[in-house]
Amino acid sequence: PEAEGVSSERIMAFLDDVAAAGLEFHGWMLARHGKVVAEGWWWPYGPNRQHMCHSLTKSFNVTAVGMAMDEGKFGYDDKLVSFFKGQVPADASDNLKAITVRDLLDMTCGHDHETSGSEWRPLKTSWAAEFFKIPVPYTPGTHFQYTSAASYMLSGIVTKTTGLSVERYLRPRFFEPLGITNYHWDISPEGFSPGGNGLSCTTADSLKLG
Repeated sequence: PEAEGVSSERIMAFLDDVAAAGLEFHGWMLARHGKVVAEGWWWPYGPNRQHMCHSLTKSFNVTAVGMAMDEGKFGYDDKLVSFFKGQVPADASDNLKAITVRDLLDMTCGHDHETSGSEWRPLKTSWAAEFFKIPVPYTPGTHFQYTSAASYMLSGIVTKTTGLSVERYLRPRFFEPLGITNYHWDISPEGFSPGGNGLSCTTADSLKLG
């Protein structure tokens, strides 16, 4: 660690503090200047074991969104409903029809409660249809509400505009160039990678994203 200006003593002190606090680490890696200076795993976890990422998945998802936007597939101010023609309810509210890509990225799509991945995961029908059932009491862009529903719709937009799931889209652009091969990403009933969760990968893969 000292070769990159990091104190070994401070690393050990940190790990002692973690243990003293009763925190349960599964895996841990520290990098500086692009180099790993410390790493460790707690049994039964190990460096090659896929680990469920939960909402860290959102950061992989928005990486795909950024790349797709850079390729000109869509823009910040494009309306969500424009990508899902035929699925939007006939009685959709003005607030629902006003949601933009930017609102989904900001999680200011107008919802007043969180939708977790566990709510939709058991469903065998369209999750996008479930999104359109959620009330939108706030004007999009004015109220922050953390929700995996927004991340899912971003994933859907990538698929609608590229013809690929986010996982397939990222494979040659992100995963393969970074040597990320030991991973699994769930798929929704309509062929979208769940944008808010559903990815499992190694600790090193998470560090590569960072």
